[in-house]
Amino acid sequence: MTFGTEQRISDICLLVEDIERTVDFYVDKLGFRLRRRAEGFADFHGVGVTLAAWEIDHINRHTGVSNARAPRSVHKACVAVNLALPADIDRIHGELSAKGVPFYRPPADYVWNARCAYFTDPDGTLWELYAWLDGGPGDYHDEQP
Repeated sequence: MTFGTEQRISDICLLVEDIERTVDFYVDKLGFRLRRRAEGFADFHGVGVTLAAWEIDHINRHTGVSNARAPRSVHKACVAVNLALPADIDRIHGELSAKGVPFYRPPADYVWNARCAYFTDPDGTLWELYAWLDGGPGDYHDEQP
């Protein structure tokens, strides 16, 4: 068994400082639909994956997972959303910017052959919007039979 090729990632859980602020951002600004809400926890309906948020002190109290915080601008994960067309990046960038979502800079074409835009949520989680340019992502570097 090869875990990475046989198991589908079903959930991404972000560890956050303030669950109310997080719910407001993901529902009001990004348009996610709130699915479940409990003390210190929420999850959102997404396409193909569940996005969850768990207050870092709450998970610490219940599981013993560390609640150490990284400095504000240090990124430990990036949630990426693959869009169909490069023009979608510009459209969604405009829509989200109008709602006050903080982007690092306007959309741009990058050397990895994708048009991308980057923003953060209220806890500093980095998000990437990307769409492949002509030619797509290229081939795998390892040879598979």
